[in-house]
Amino acid sequence: MSADILLREFERLASTSKAISRLRGFIFDLALQGRLVPQHGEDEPARDLLSRIAAMKAELERSGNQPRRSRSSGAAAQETRHPIPGNWTWTCMAEIGFLSPRNDVDDDSPASFVPMAFISADFGVPHEHEELSWREMKKGYTHFAEGDVGVAKITPCFENGKSTVFRGLKCGVGAGTTELHVIRPILVDPDYLLIFLKSPSFIDSGIPKMTGTAGQKRLPADYFASAPLPLPPVQEQRRIVAKVGELMGLCDLLEAADNVREQCRDAARASFLHRLVSDGPERESGGLEIRRFLKELPRLAVRREHVVELRQAILDLAVRGRLVSQDPEDEPARALLERIAVQREELLARDFPNPSEAKTQRKKQRQQSIPSGLPQLPTGWQWATLMQCAALVVDCRNKTVPYTSAGVTLLRTTNIRHGRIVLDDHRYVSDATYEIWTSRYKPQPGDIVITREAPMGEVAKIPDGLTVCLGQRLMLARLVDGTVDPDFLVYSLRDSNLMGRIQDKPIGALVEHLRVGGVETLLIPLPPRAEQLRIVARVDQLMGLCDRLEAELGAAESRRESFLEAVIHGEFSQV
Repeated sequence: MSADILLREFERLASTSKAISRLRGFIFDLALQGRLVPQHGEDEPARDLLSRIAAMKAELERSGNQPRRSRSSGAAAQETRHPIPGNWTWTCMAEIGFLSPRNDVDDDSPASFVPMAFISADFGVPHEHEELSWREMKKGYTHFAEGDVGVAKITPCFENGKSTVFRGLKCGVGAGTTELHVIRPILVDPDYLLIFLKSPSFIDSGIPKMTGTAGQKRLPADYFASAPLPLPPVQEQRRIVAKVGELMGLCDLLEAADNVREQCRDAARASFLHRLVSDGPERESGGLEIRRFLKELPRLAVRREHVVELRQAILDLAVRGRLVSQDPEDEPARALLERIAVQREELLARDFPNPSEAKTQRKKQRQQSIPSGLPQLPTGWQWATLMQCAALVVDCRNKTVPYTSAGVTLLRTTNIRHGRIVLDDHRYVSDATYEIWTSRYKPQPGDIVITREAPMGEVAKIPDGLTVCLGQRLMLARLVDGTVDPDFLVYSLRDSNLMGRIQDKPIGALVEHLRVGGVETLLIPLPPRAEQLRIVARVDQLMGLCDRLEAELGAAESRRESFLEAVIHGEFSQV
């Protein structure tokens, strides 16, 4: 693994998800396999180094000039070993230094305090510290001294690779969080140990061994003490540390360059999309805008998450009348609303859906109004409330629904996502519960369901053939047949400025939620019905293009992932 290889292949690898972090891990593991720098025959073999370490450790213990002796047996675990060069040897932390060392310092002596937040997960980034007297930290904290090595033992700090070599300590000593494992190495380069502690091989093997409850897991001391450690000659340790530092610096530069490129792409994409949906005087005709949109699509979206923004831009254009041209021969929305009002009154006069609800709906219809100062709409369009666009708008029964293992499909807020009803994880209600919970109105295919909370403002159309019962925090709009197109209404309600169209603003000290009145009086920019149908056709066409683009980007990312895996596993498979 050389800097030349990394540079040559990086452009291809960098666009893969988390590529640079994986390349860093790749470098660490190559270093621990003896594959990053060449071996030198004149280096002292690691077995001889290990013998010198053992002798020095014993002498320190006999003289009394040593930290607290480790309670570990010092036997290195046998699992997950890989081939290493002939002048290397396998050992473990307990054999190359003192674990959990203690400092003997005057109480009034200044020292360094290093909390977990001061320790970086990145290689080569020194820890920070604050100065305190030793008296303030000698009890109840983990001790360490200049050159000691520490690793976080709690989740998620351990998984993220938080570890450090303690340097620059006041008077050479310090203390910090008790959630650290610390070793005071003998004759071993501490930065080489840091490479080991940050390597995927050490972290991935340690995660399954962590104990405790979720969110409070800790790495056992025995794993830290006895995990298999590949030990090179000390001269090679230094060459490895230098090479890793060089390659990490290269990764830093490449990561920074990639971030700059991504920021430029983000800025260009945001600027283009803003101009595209702008209501300013500089906006162009709908046909020209869409041609520009389609031309710019590949440049704007280079990752699948970018397609989400493009989909939103399409919806925003739709609700502003910018996807298709207006036709002066279309029946204007004002006349459409008049037809809706006549047909709605005929339904309610027949006590639809029942006498009580019909009376309630008439009363609420009389309370509907349109505020002044709303944005100007295209020719033929009209502002209206959701209730004015619909036959009726009803709330759910806001009580906890008794579930059953089978029966009628229960819709909860979690089942309404991205303009669709998603039934991957849904529940049922009995027929008896269904009758009670739908006493105001029985939901029908084509009705529009809207969430008031968790999350707020999601919307979907009930598809054909599906009978549902509304759960809590859901509302429903029943449209008058042959008037407002339900697909257009779903697209309209997915406008990014939806919250700006709410008259009765959301409330909630902890969890913001829509009022019932906020849904009923939600302002709808309503085009003529003929234009609604053209808009739906155009949105469907453009969403299909987004689907294909998303699939192509996914396939390209999979190919890059496969290439990265091939590079990594191909390197690892070589002896």
